[in-house]
Parts: sequence; C-alpha cells; structure tokens
Amino acid sequence: MNLLRRGLLTSIVIGILWALIIAVTVSVTLSFATGLSFRPSLNGSSLLGLICGVLMLYTRRSYTSVALLSAMGGAMMLTALFPVYVAPELSLAMQVSTGILAGLLTALPLRIMLRDVIPGVLTRHRFEDAVICFLTGFGYIVFTAIVLIPFYVMVMTSLKSQQALLKNPLDFSIDFERGWDLFRSYSELFGQFNFGTYLWTSFYVSVLTVIITLLFSVPGAYAVARLQFRGRAAFSRTILLIYMVPMIVLALPIYIVFSMTGLRNTIFGIVMIYPVTTIPVALYMLQGYFRGLPEEVEEAGLMDGLSRLKVIWKITLPLALPALVSVSLYVFMIAWNEFLLAFMLLDDPSKFTLTRGVSMLNTSEIPRQHLMAGAVIATIPIMVLFLSLERFMTRGLTAGSVKG
Repeated sequence: MNLLRRGLLTSIVIGILWALIIAVTVSVTLSFATGLSFRPSLNGSSLLGLICGVLMLYTRRSYTSVALLSAMGGAMMLTALFPVYVAPELSLAMQVSTGILAGLLTALPLRIMLRDVIPGVLTRHRFEDAVICFLTGFGYIVFTAIVLIPFYVMVMTSLKSQQALLKNPLDFSIDFERGWDLFRSYSELFGQFNFGTYLWTSFYVSVLTVIITLLFSVPGAYAVARLQFRGRAAFSRTILLIYMVPMIVLALPIYIVFSMTGLRNTIFGIVMIYPVTTIPVALYMLQGYFRGLPEEVEEAGLMDGLSRLKVIWKITLPLALPALVSVSLYVFMIAWNEFLLAFMLLDDPSKFTLTRGVSMLNTSEIPRQHLMAGAVIATIPIMVLFLSLERFMTRGLTAGSVKG
C-alpha cells in the first residue's frame, strides 16, 4: 500500500487508465458521429497517459501544460504511436484534430484529479482524493454513455432513409443534404399512422390517472398518517404488497374480467385499471410526507373552528403541494409509459395509447426508422416534462424526510 501511495506511481497509473478511457470514449463518439472507423490504440494512449501523469505531477498543472499535452496528442497522430486509430480515408487535418481532442480530454481532467498529488509519499487523504476523482470521472463517462448512446442511436436511426439503413446500419451520421426529408419518418407517422391521436389519448389517460390516483391516495394517506383506527399500522406496512405480485400474473384474470364486463378495448377500462397500479405507491409516498407535517398547525385550525375536511383543504394540502406535484409527476410517467395493460386490453387502433402504437410499428413490413421515430415521439414529451419539473419532484420527495 505504501508503494501504491507514492505520488509518481499514482500519477502514472491514473494517467494511463484515464488515457485508455478517453481513447475509447473518443473512438466511440467519433465513430457514431461520422460513421467512419475509429478505435483506441493501447500503446499510444498508454504512452500519452504516462506522459500526462508525469508532466502534471512535476509542473504547476497550468493550462500551458494542458495545451502542450493536447498538441502532443495531435503530433502523436503523425507517428506510429497514435492514441486513436483513424480510418485511412480521413484527412490529415481530421487525424491531427482527433489526436488534439484525445490529448485535451486526457490532460484537462488529470489536472483536477492530480491537483493534490506530490512526488513523494502521499498521505491517505491525498491518495484517496485522487482515486475518488478518477472514479468520479469514470462514473460520469459510463453513466453518460449508458444514457446518451441508446438515445443517440434511436434519434439518428429515425432520421435515416431506408436506402441508407440497408447500405450501412451502423452509420449514425446525419446527411444534411436531405434537408427536410430527414424528418420524413415523423411526418409519415402523424400522417399515415395516426400518431397525433395516440399522443392525445396517452395524454388525457395519464392526466385522468393522476386525478383519480390523487382522489383516492390523498384521503387514504392522510388517514394513515393522522387518524387512529384499527389496523392502521398493518395497513401502513402492507400498502406496497401489491407490487410483490408481478403484473403478468394478473394479466389473464384482468383480461377475462374485462372481456366479460365489456371493458376490454375501451378507454374507460384503461382509465379504471391504471390507478390500481399507481394508488399504492402514491399512498406510500404521501403518508410519509403527511407524517412530516407539524400536527400543531392542524390542531390550531381545529381550535379555530374548522372541520377536519376544511383543515385538510385549507392547511394540509397547501403545505403538501411539493409532495403532490412530485407524486403527480411520478404517476403521470407510470401511466404514460405503461405498455403491458394497453397491449393486452386494446385492439382497436383508434383507441391505442402511444406505447401501444409504437409496438404496432415493430413488424417486418414497416421500416425500422419509423419504429425509432415512434420511440422518440414517446420519449421526448415525458423527458421534457421530467427535466422541467425535476426540482419540484426532488423537493417533494425530500421535504417530508425531516419532521418540521
């Protein structure tokens, strides 16, 4: 351990590992962006990382060092020790630019990772700080890749023509010469596959699910949090037991009951069954928040002559607004993305939800870019909604964690 905690060895190991990660990242990114062949070079990237680690250790970690190392990455592309292998048909300027990019993305983060590393023996704090910074950077890259690569592939595929997909399915670059024809798949989905109706159906079904869920979960959660009744503790602990039963187990009984009662293939039936899957989690989330609200505020309202219902309406619900917003957003996302029940209960294309409509595109007769365009249409609205209201959701989920 003492050997590992020597500053020189730490800098070299972190530098080499980080350079390898950056070489892989640059290769994958440029391959997706251009459709050409890029791949990391083990020897070249290791050498670049070693030099970056040593130079950052023995300099003041200035931006001059970063610029020098970036230039060195570009210069290495002209030798046999290139950090990233590029396609032969790529121009010399693009090859050098690739090396500069690899050098910059290697040197700049190492400047931060090795900021407290000294040439001699490191204290435990300095050593752990460097390792944690490296693991944090690695985690950011892995998480970003997991999130962005599938979405990027989905979007780029939706913008391709059938001829381009058949020619090279792995080419995810954009042909801007096509102009507005890039969005042909989207226009055909709305013009020929009725996706405007699917969007509207999913929207109002999700809104109705939120309303019904709140109508049942707010009184239920308040009763569990505030009122004393027999079986209260058992009910509070068993709210989420319904999620121990997989929905696929309930699929056949639900299908039979809905078929016998005439609710199958109706929007009314979907609106009835969706809250069954969302009310338990809403009850669980809201009861914890209601318990965190100060009882003294409600007691003061009761002493002023308000009834219990008026206390809930005028005092409790305004205080619980962040929790209500977060629960509503969570329920809306569940209803918007629900697929199994919609697939099982809806057969009439005029009544499809968006997820059911997207699944209809997964056939050999429909071009693959239409399926990807449908997936983008289903993803973008809920992504925008979540990102715009994420701060309210975070506040609602954490506000009740500490009793006021």
